[in-house]
Amino acid sequence: MSAVLLLVLAPSTASAHRPSPGGEPRLLVSGLSGGWGSTVGPDGALYVTEPVAGAVSRIDPRTGAVTPFVSGLPTNNGAGVTDVAFVGRTAYVLVTFVTPEVGGTGVNGIYRVDGPTTVTLLADLGTFAQDNPPATSFFVETGVQYAFVPYKGGFLVTDGHHNRVYRVGLDGSISVRIAFGNIVPTGIAVDGRKVYMTESGPVPHLPENGKIVSFGPWSDSATEVASGAPLMIDVQAGRDHRLYALAQGVWTGGDEGSPASPYTGQLLKVGRHGSLELLADGLNQPVSFQVIRGTAYVVTLGGEVWTVDLDKRHGHR
Repeated sequence: MSAVLLLVLAPSTASAHRPSPGGEPRLLVSGLSGGWGSTVGPDGALYVTEPVAGAVSRIDPRTGAVTPFVSGLPTNNGAGVTDVAFVGRTAYVLVTFVTPEVGGTGVNGIYRVDGPTTVTLLADLGTFAQDNPPATSFFVETGVQYAFVPYKGGFLVTDGHHNRVYRVGLDGSISVRIAFGNIVPTGIAVDGRKVYMTESGPVPHLPENGKIVSFGPWSDSATEVASGAPLMIDVQAGRDHRLYALAQGVWTGGDEGSPASPYTGQLLKVGRHGSLELLADGLNQPVSFQVIRGTAYVVTLGGEVWTVDLDKRHGHR
């Protein structure tokens, strides 16, 4: 299940770092209050969730300048806001692992951002999960919703504990879009009519179980696109529909839900016939990424943002 279960990080002060040339990963931002999900806003900026602080920050992708976007979101011992997305110019956040069942006082669900400190609950995913338990084994009744993406006038949401994808409407309606076996769905992205999703696989998160799969508007199952990376955690489409993936790295044991070992994360390009090309390695517990104008922006669990020049990695000048 999602590593958010055991996430406990100390808040710190964010700072920007001067960009450096070259194709190697470079540090753009440090000091966020933990890091998790991310998105590109309608203004072209990067938006990153900070679950420890219960906040989302806006980051200028050119300079790394960080400005607050929304705060006061539910949090619970390091868990809370795990993703952010826009429908038009309206922002929404995904909040998880904050219910009384796990020691919190909040509601798992999708919230609409109404102002810098104001949100409105759109869909109560925790209650839906309790009322509609999965076929796979679980011990958190309200689930661990991991990531979400806008889709056909609503959202698709992955649940890394209940092993399924939800369809959520802007009217707050919730349904199970696809249910899986114990594959641990994590990141999700939409490219045209196709939905891509990563699977980190069950403990011990072996590389052969780290997969990218896809499904279409009417599919009742997913098709494997690529596999072979440890603890696959996110997927994005870049220029010319090129597909990229993020693996958190080698899992060496510990409690269920604990993250990969530090500095074992990988950024990958998906090639023809399911091959995986290594673009960057040694990443420190990455959790999500976005592609903006040929550059990957990788968010880490510790609250950093690193960039990788994809054009240089492809040999383009």
